[in-house]
Amino acid sequence: MSAFNRFLDRLSEYLSQRKGLLPLVGILLVVLNLVVKFLLRESWLAESDLFLHFGVILAIFGFLLAWAL
Repeated sequence: MSAFNRFLDRLSEYLSQRKGLLPLVGILLVVLNLVVKFLLRESWLAESDLFLHFGVILAIFGFLLAWAL
């Protein structure tokens, strides 16, 4: 369990220095979803909006994490 604790400590230190990283990645995933919608119209990936949902969740989590750190 100590390896997991060290991982969380290092991840926390990394993200506290880069507070806008997760929201930026979330926004990029939303833009990627728009590109996928136009290029792969008949794909299950375009119909499910997977990148859109994951990007919005990641951006909200990033904003909340940046506020907490």
